[in-house]
Amino acid sequence: MKALLAAAGFATPEAAVMKEPLPVYAAGSLREVLTEIAQAHEVHTGQKVVLTLGASGLLRERIENGEAAMVFASANTEHPQRLADSGAWAPYQVFVRNSLCALTSDGVSTTPQTLLATLLDPAIRVGTSTPKADPSGDYAWALFRKADAVQPGAYTRLDAKALKLTGGADSPKAPAGRGTYAWVMDQGQADVFLTYCTNAEAARQEVPRLRVVSVPPTLQVGAAYGVTVRQGAPASAQAFAQMLLAPWAQATFARHGFDQP
Repeated sequence: MKALLAAAGFATPEAAVMKEPLPVYAAGSLREVLTEIAQAHEVHTGQKVVLTLGASGLLRERIENGEAAMVFASANTEHPQRLADSGAWAPYQVFVRNSLCALTSDGVSTTPQTLLATLLDPAIRVGTSTPKADPSGDYAWALFRKADAVQPGAYTRLDAKALKLTGGADSPKAPAGRGTYAWVMDQGQADVFLTYCTNAEAARQEVPRLRVVSVPPTLQVGAAYGVTVRQGAPASAQAFAQMLLAPWAQATFARHGFDQP
């Protein structure tokens, strides 16, 4: 049995399994996929994992303020790099990637080719997450900068009109059982919301009348997710972080719409 598990990438050395639950802090966009992976990891290794999910920047601040995370899986590389720079955490490793998409209401008709014009339309309310607190917001502003190279002046217009609706410390929370982006769009808070493609697809599944539009290559910025482990953490922490790159875990990420590192 151990040989079969090892071949599947599940095996964890007995010394790397601790009795205490392993505290893992992770980006909210990983909620569904990482919950599935953590459950499989626990079943096949015996290591219980406790996930704390939220905006990566806010999680990093909580860690810096003393919370006892042992693994941090961020939706960008800047936050884990900041922890590593402190000397208390190991250098990060990119374990998965994502892309930006536009989630639109059914009243908005746009395509990848017309997306920029739609975003710049004064009548269109553009929703984003909150920069600095949530990498999704940082990626949206990176898209605005790329837009400026396509159409001079676009950055200033988008920067002024974008609505920071999610990911901040004071952002309204979706009701229990509702996805954040599906709820925001269902409430009519924005006409177009720039978010990860995985989030957009999940929102469309929850509210089928919503539409998902790909961001064209000229505007796409991509998202690299980095994982880091606290220096001196139990071996189970390093084992969990490395497991994220195992073939079975990567296949699970792919099934949820994420890209390989």
